[in-house]
Amino acid sequence: MGLLRNSREVPYNPKSNLARMTSMNSRITSDPAICHGKPCIRGLRYPVESVLEWLAGGMTIEDILSDYPDLERDDILAVLGYAARLAHVNRAEPLTA
Repeated sequence: MGLLRNSREVPYNPKSNLARMTSMNSRITSDPAICHGKPCIRGLRYPVESVLEWLAGGMTIEDILSDYPDLERDDILAVLGYAARLAHVNRAEPLTA
């Protein structure tokens, strides 16, 4: 069995992750004519960084969907997947002061 994903102990499933990655690739877009080429959700003017800031500030997915009805739950999950990919590192170097 692989790694566990959450407290409900759902087994890690690489095929499921591939499906999410495909969804992320279709939902996170970058166009020089929209938000100066920053990664956005589905070509809309919702930069990934804004959605991450909302989540970091304490908004829930439900709060975001309520405030921005043109967004979908899968959009928010794609943002989180995109951020996780950016944060992925093969080796961490200690920071020096």
